[in-house]
Formats: sequence, structure tokens, C-alpha cells
Amino acid sequence: MRLFLSSYRFGADPAPLMSLVGKPGRVGVIAAAADAWPPSARASAVVSDVAPLRRLGFSPEEVDLRDYIGTQNGGTSGLRDRLAGFGMLWVRGGNTFVLRAQMARSGADDVLRDLLTNDSLVYAGYSAGACVMTPTLRGLDSSDDPSEVFETCGIQPIWEGLGVVPFAIVPHHPPATPSGGEETVPLEDAAAVRRTVAALQLAGIEYRTLTDEQVIVVDGESTEPI
Repeated sequence: MRLFLSSYRFGADPAPLMSLVGKPGRVGVIAAAADAWPPSARASAVVSDVAPLRRLGFSPEEVDLRDYIGTQNGGTSGLRDRLAGFGMLWVRGGNTFVLRAQMARSGADDVLRDLLTNDSLVYAGYSAGACVMTPTLRGLDSSDDPSEVFETCGIQPIWEGLGVVPFAIVPHHPPATPSGGEETVPLEDAAAVRRTVAALQLAGIEYRTLTDEQVIVVDGESTEPI
């Protein structure tokens, strides 16, 4: 199993991702976390991720999970074949609850678990794309609105992640600053992160925080923060 989980895109350096992938090739881009956004904003979000991937030598193609909704009961072979054709999946940020719902509605959650167990591809996800790999989405409602799930997907929010890693992830954590230094994360975002951490601590859930420069790399039995 190979995972690259970050707070924002490649973190401080894309080298750990490139080492995990090896030679860059076709990569499937999943932007379901942005499905609640206006179409123009969602399209811009996809472009903003495709461009840096191309600069690293990848050949990105969007995989829109909405195309597979309603096919999960005995019909996941199309999505499975599509995803299995990539050496890497790139799952962008946005609303974690919407991403989780679209994964469930399309059957991508089960397909991804199988592909990762068989080490068929590298999963690279940032922000929502990282959080959805954890056991729980508890606490993330401090920054992501669960009500967007019903408005966008017509179902209630799912509070369990895919459980691929055994700990929760709190992205966009403010970096440590020297005494008297200025906060580098907007106050509103920093407050949301603190609420998420407090909720996880209250529930006794193991978690790891990530600044926008940090990543977690899973390679087989090894899980390393970078």
C-alpha cells in the first residue's frame, strides 16, 4: 500500500511523492470534494491541480465520480477498470463530507480499498483527499459544512472515513512560530483547526496534525511523517 497524504498539494517538496511513484505516468484526478461548488469554480479547481501535475511529468485525466453514481450495486467494474488504469490517483481538497458521500454513491470507497490493498496504484490526497482515508470525519465540521452533502448528493453525511490509515488527520495546522511571531494561518482557519483537535481529543481519537508543508507517506508497513 502506498499513500501520500498532505495538507496542501505536494507539501514542501514533491520529491517524496516522486520517490513513491517512480516514473510519472497517467494520473487520475478526483475533484469530488468540489462537487458542491459552482461549476465554474469546480472547473477552475481541476485546472489548478492539473497544471502542477503536468509540470512534474504526469499525464492527468479527470475521473468524475458523478459519472458512476448509481452503478455500485454490481456495476463497479467500470470504475474499477478506469481507476486501475492509472499509476496514481490525485484526490484534491474541498469538502470532506461531500467527497466521502460521492465515494459511497459511486462505489469508489470499496474499489479504492481493494486497489490499495493490492498495491495497484499510489493514492495521493490533500486536505479532504487525505482526511477521507482516516477512520472518522469527526471534528471536520469545524471547517467543512456537512449540510452541503444533502444539498449536493441527496443523502445524509457519512461520518466514517475509509479507515485506510488508523488515525485522524487535521490539515492546515498552523506551523510553530517563535514567541511573539506572527501567525501564518488566518485566525478563522486556525480557530477551526483548534476546534477539530479539541473534538478529537474529547473523543479520545488518535490524530496527526499537518501544516501545509508537511506530508505523511505510507509505503508498505512504513508510515513516515515528512
